[in-house]
Amino acid sequence: MDQIARRNFFDRAGAGFAGVALNALLADELRAEAGAVGEVDPLRPLAERLPQLAPRAKQVIFLFQYGGPSTFDLLDYKPELIRLSGQPVPQSFKAQQDEVGGVFNHCHDELMAGPWRWGQHGQCGHWFSDLLPHTAQHADELCIVRSMFSDSSNHAPATYLMNTGAILGGRPSLGSWVTYGLGSANQNLPGYVLLYQVGGLGGSANWSNAFLPAAYQGTQFRYEGAPVLNLSPPQRLAGVQRSTLNFAQALNRRHAEQRAIVPDLQGRIASYELAYRMQAEALDIGELSQETRETQEAYAIHDSNSARARYGRMCLLSRRLIEQGVRFVQSYNAVDKLGWDGHDNHVEYHRRNAAQTDQPVAALLRDLKQRGLLETTLVIWAGEFGRTPMRQGASGRNHNPYGFNIWMAGGGVNAGASVGATDEIGLRAMDQPQPVKNLHATILTALGISPDELYFDHQGRQERLTGVAQSWKLIPGVLG
Repeated sequence: MDQIARRNFFDRAGAGFAGVALNALLADELRAEAGAVGEVDPLRPLAERLPQLAPRAKQVIFLFQYGGPSTFDLLDYKPELIRLSGQPVPQSFKAQQDEVGGVFNHCHDELMAGPWRWGQHGQCGHWFSDLLPHTAQHADELCIVRSMFSDSSNHAPATYLMNTGAILGGRPSLGSWVTYGLGSANQNLPGYVLLYQVGGLGGSANWSNAFLPAAYQGTQFRYEGAPVLNLSPPQRLAGVQRSTLNFAQALNRRHAEQRAIVPDLQGRIASYELAYRMQAEALDIGELSQETRETQEAYAIHDSNSARARYGRMCLLSRRLIEQGVRFVQSYNAVDKLGWDGHDNHVEYHRRNAAQTDQPVAALLRDLKQRGLLETTLVIWAGEFGRTPMRQGASGRNHNPYGFNIWMAGGGVNAGASVGATDEIGLRAMDQPQPVKNLHATILTALGISPDELYFDHQGRQERLTGVAQSWKLIPGVLG
């Protein structure tokens, strides 16, 4: 290099600089041809958009299991944990304390297996405990990822991570990203609907649109009675409602034209129109009495167990929303602030939550399949983290982000498959460990969305659900 003059260097390198510029221009052109998400019509933000990839699924139902279910008490059979139950933690696992943070804190030096009976189900042979007898009947529909791990052992950050891809609040949720990328098939209902009595710890940041346009915020529907309150106008105003809205919207558009730098104004205009269109369809979709008696009984919506009945209504309403073209439906299981979070009374909490969710979830899977909707609907069952195999308190388990299971069904997943594994006692993901961003990338890909091409320019950088481009990997063996 010391023999090359500065003028000669630029003369020789000039073609290289041009090549770099050409590469950038071609990349932008290819991105446009591939259908990368670009500007959306601010007045029709939920208009359907073509996926960049061949989609396996069109819609999503996310059954979020708030509180951190202990998956080795539910569907991850650990005979070694059962054999060693009541004994001190083997030294080989204690030696990992530096690698698994404070997961041993506040726990006794004693392994604890649950009091459950286990059995294999379906042709695939998935194991289930007797806590999930109904879900077990659908073993051959489930693709179970057994090696998930989280970046936080606290509820709110871990819930944010599972729902938004980051442990801090203020990021768009998975449902918001999906509806931003694909829009929705039904323009008379929100593209992203939430069903919950108690949402995840951290509140609305779990379903926020954050810096995405306002139309992609999750919309809560009630699971009893009218899904949305105050949709019907007073009778005396019904005849002039459309003309009144037209006048107001004309003023709104004039106001927005003078303030093009405020994108939320267009979102508000669109939300007024959506609210008007929802009046008929949203009221009708909440009429669960339209379902057959057999269907109502399958979902247990009139069950004497009030928690099961509530969750059954959420699951049935989820199917009705998907049937009407809503893109993303998410339900939360919790009926209090704890959900599956049984620190000192783990056995009781898991019996309670399994009794609440098992039958409705199984009914949902069966109903979707019978109606031909499971092929195009990706159903996800996941909590924010798992539990420790060590005993905490009298009969509890502490939080454990280092190894847990989730499952997916429908939507082109490899039904009956089992991916990865935790260790012999369920402490840590050992075979094919999967971060949450890989799960998100797999979900987006199933929907035909290229994870790197789903971005939004915010404060001078391209923001993505999956973080930095190419920092993710698809979970192997999930997509058939």
